Amino acid sequence: MKVLLIGSGGREHALASALNRDPQLEELHVAPGNPGILEIAKCHPLDINDNAAIVKLAKELAIDLVVIGPEKPLVNGVADALAKEKIACFGPSKAAAQLEGSKDFAKKVMHDAGVPTAKSFTCRNQTEIESALDKFGPPYVVKHDGLAAGKGVVVTEDRAFAIEHALQSEQVVIEEFLDGPEVSLFGISDGKFVIPMQPAQDFKRAFDGDLGPNTGGMGAYSPLPWAPDEIIEETLEQVLNPTIAEMAARGTPFVGLLYAGLALTSRGTKVIEFNARFGDPETEVLLPRLESPLAQLLYAAATGNLEDFGGLLWRKESAVTVVLASAGYPAAPIIGEPIMGIKTNDHSTVFHAGTELKDGLLHSAGGRVLAVTGLGSDLTEARDAAYRTISKITLHGSHYRSDIALNASVAEKGN
Repeated sequence: MKVLLIGSGGREHALASALNRDPQLEELHVAPGNPGILEIAKCHPLDINDNAAIVKLAKELAIDLVVIGPEKPLVNGVADALAKEKIACFGPSKAAAQLEGSKDFAKKVMHDAGVPTAKSFTCRNQTEIESALDKFGPPYVVKHDGLAAGKGVVVTEDRAFAIEHALQSEQVVIEEFLDGPEVSLFGISDGKFVIPMQPAQDFKRAFDGDLGPNTGGMGAYSPLPWAPDEIIEETLEQVLNPTIAEMAARGTPFVGLLYAGLALTSRGTKVIEFNARFGDPETEVLLPRLESPLAQLLYAAATGNLEDFGGLLWRKESAVTVVLASAGYPAAPIIGEPIMGIKTNDHSTVFHAGTELKDGLLHSAGGRVLAVTGLGSDLTEARDAAYRTISKITLHGSHYRSDIALNASVAEKGN
């Protein structure tokens, strides 16, 4: 099987690594890729927002399966462009990708499908915004309606700041605050059938103790020893299956990965948000644990044959991912700094997220630069593996959280 993976971040590096383990993979091409991916796959320069260029490259390489990593090409309709050329694509159509592209659309789908979620109002002016904020009270949850690269959501006690954030978008969704821990759970869908993956938890705040601004994610871990035993089956029955059925009933079947961000509230599990692709950094923590052949799994989904694939197999090890971020991230990341000391071993992997080569030397090229994943017999061992590796990497002014999976590992030892 010849696979073309679109994207250039840590998620794509993790996907490339997992695709490479599939015995049926013949060739792996990535566009545009990054210096880490370049070591394991053939990379091609490409504008990921140019649908015609993606189709052209797939045809030139005689690709069997195109896997779309980032959300923007999906919202731009690249899956539709590939479908016209009868090229299998793992990723939803433009219409189905609105589950991530529009918070308002996602809320309407959840309502029609009977999926539990937070009460909300869609607002288009300051009067509506202030009325919604007053209806729910603090902490205020404000979400820009469109794509915002993980930076469109604020949760704040400051009403003035909530209004200021809301007014930056033509349309916002304001919703009630959901208490309880958050969990990410992915479902692989062929438009009719869904296979759930293992749950993970990510850390969105920039600094230890869940302090600082929201980011694209500063780390993650899996499995979740504290999560209810029934969380996978419950999410499949109450969230994933009804959503996929509703999308099919609307004439816009969802083919690809449906990411459900969940809150385990005192009133039951509720959906915080949907994404239409592999999440980041959860992908970096989940795929190293996956034993099932990824290329075959994604091809089965893309061609409508998922029901015959069977359940997924997972390694027994725990995994912890810690993200190394540039100085100034997330507000104003400083890039172009040299990176030294990357060394992997049997227990850890370094995924490149925002890097580039300059004169043969590795430099930072984004806010989140590297994602280091450690594996171990439990979360404590996995944490130790990740932190040993990341502590040896030097990048001027960089920072990373020291408490990824800490509470969960302590609780696990206590049990």
